[in-house]
Amino acid sequence: MFNTILLQMDTASLTGMLPFLLMFVVIYLFMIRPQMKKAKNEKKFQSELAKGAKVVTTSGIHGKVLDLVDSDNTVIIETGAGKIKFERSAISMDLSKKYLPKEKK
Repeated sequence: MFNTILLQMDTASLTGMLPFLLMFVVIYLFMIRPQMKKAKNEKKFQSELAKGAKVVTTSGIHGKVLDLVDSDNTVIIETGAGKIKFERSAISMDLSKKYLPKEKK
């Protein structure tokens, strides 16, 4: 008799927890996992930054990478106004030809 009560309690608690487990799985698949993937791709992009690359910063400034300073994790960018020093994390995208879509002729 005690075993049947435990079995009934386990199935009842499992079915009661099922919606919460399902919500956690959905949140993980649609929110957490894509953010982790995006952060991983941004970190990879910032580590692969090279001299001569045409880039855009998070503030919208377009320029060309002149120098990478690894000691303080900064990048020197040449813009129309002159040379500006940025953190690597402030570089948002690369405008070099290898990343741009091919133009139609």
